[in-house]
Amino acid sequence: MPLATAYDAPVEVLDGTSSASRDAIGGKAWSINRMRALGLPVPPAFAVVTGECARYVDAGRRLRDDLWERVVAGVHHLEGVTGRGFGDTTHPLLVSVRSGAATSMPGMMDTVLNLGITDAVEAALAAEASSPEYAADTHRRFRELYTSVVGGPVPLDPWEQLRAAICAVFDSWQSPRARTYRRHHGIADAGGTAVTVQAMVFGNLDGTSGTGVLFSRNPMTGEKPAYGEWLARGQGEDVVSGRCTPRPLAELADELPGVHAELLAAADTLERTGRDIQDIEFTVEAGRLWLLQSRVAKRAPAAAVRAAVDMVDAGEISPEEAVARVSADQVRTVLRPELDSSGSAEAGPVARGEPACPGLVTGIVVTDPDEAEDRADDGQQVILARATTSPDDLHGMIAAAAVVTEHGGSTSHAAVVSREIGRPCVVGCGPRTVTALAGRTVTVDGSTGQVWLGERRVRDVDEAGVADLARLVEWAAPLAPLRVHRAVDPLPPDADVVDLDAAGEAWRDALRADRPARGDVLGTDEGIAAAVAAGVPLVVVPFALPALLAALAATDTR
Repeated sequence: MPLATAYDAPVEVLDGTSSASRDAIGGKAWSINRMRALGLPVPPAFAVVTGECARYVDAGRRLRDDLWERVVAGVHHLEGVTGRGFGDTTHPLLVSVRSGAATSMPGMMDTVLNLGITDAVEAALAAEASSPEYAADTHRRFRELYTSVVGGPVPLDPWEQLRAAICAVFDSWQSPRARTYRRHHGIADAGGTAVTVQAMVFGNLDGTSGTGVLFSRNPMTGEKPAYGEWLARGQGEDVVSGRCTPRPLAELADELPGVHAELLAAADTLERTGRDIQDIEFTVEAGRLWLLQSRVAKRAPAAAVRAAVDMVDAGEISPEEAVARVSADQVRTVLRPELDSSGSAEAGPVARGEPACPGLVTGIVVTDPDEAEDRADDGQQVILARATTSPDDLHGMIAAAAVVTEHGGSTSHAAVVSREIGRPCVVGCGPRTVTALAGRTVTVDGSTGQVWLGERRVRDVDEAGVADLARLVEWAAPLAPLRVHRAVDPLPPDADVVDLDAAGEAWRDALRADRPARGDVLGTDEGIAAAVAAGVPLVVVPFALPALLAALAATDTR
């Protein structure tokens, strides 16, 4: 039957002409359609819409016959575009089956790559590429991923592989790690995930193939130029899982300068049209660039601040938009104390890796995410140390004060998630380094990629001395429903300020519409929201910008 293309249909072709919303087809599929509309090189794909996730559950966790007919039509569309056949033993088509919620949930749901391969298809790939090694590697990757994600024996029929993989992606919406992620970020459980089915391109094909991740700006600092990592002869899961430590993007420039230049041009286009920092997954197959996904990048808090100000200066966004892009918690993270390197020399670091998210934290090293959560619940500050993290470690990463890993680079799961949740992070410290520190107290500096034994001296950050924060204060102050006064600045002698006692709920009763207020509770979003609700005209706080942003969030005036 012909493939339906209306965005309320169960399956949507992603050829650049779709009018489907992000909510309907998920962020991944939406980005594929957008990139194709821009004329960028993207493998053909179609999406099963997000609404089908709930219908799958309602149908007893099975795909309805009419949906499956649309999926089959979608695969035939891919065959027509690529000139390959699904299950064909001459020119076979393999596909990836990937999740894609409306709100990005990186690594939280399941993916199956290289789907459609069988022994006969492997032989066809080997003959076509004159490389039995590549074909065997592709088959091995599929078997391992299918077994871990879908479970059970691998079906001999590619169509049964596809049906089971789509079901597994829908099931992953309700996985413990996905529920934990949504709970932490306040994402509704009802949304569901789309399923994106896309023609495979192969970074493991030959010496001019590979895979990588590119950020249109440095996700640590928010500054240009573009920043990324590259893994020759690899596929995407190798990079994001952290199992392999990729190489700097400069190596791609040395090996394939034309591809590198094309990639940077695409990143510039995507940032300009998306008006925000982009996180781009790409594959190079036999010297040809393919873009697989683009999304707003998970960036360190400092990068969020820098990029917002920089984009105002470039005329890409307004000051009001810049203020809206930065949260009070992000600014509080930027204002955490930093390492004090003055004074006498101290012992050097016990581990060095790649800085993945800035911040300075001292805590007790634990290697198990469940233990990290239990200790944090008991009031301890812990550092989660892992060989590499996976989505199943999310609850421990949220509980920890910092994350360190022995493998992986700055685009690995540990790095991306740590930036998103604002945890100082160091990755790629080397085998048997940080996990060997279990039970020890260490200080982690996510800005320099260093780990020390014991507690290090720190110094406070001067908010007024950080130019980007000062600019945001200037833009936020006229928008906020109350005025802020920094505690370090002198008040008028006759100022009648009420001091709030944070004990219990008594402080709420002390808030007055005609009196300024101060107290530690005003350093929280809850305290500022209560002050706004009570009509307090001015608050005295340690830092101005977090209070202004919390006040704006409380009134939703941005």
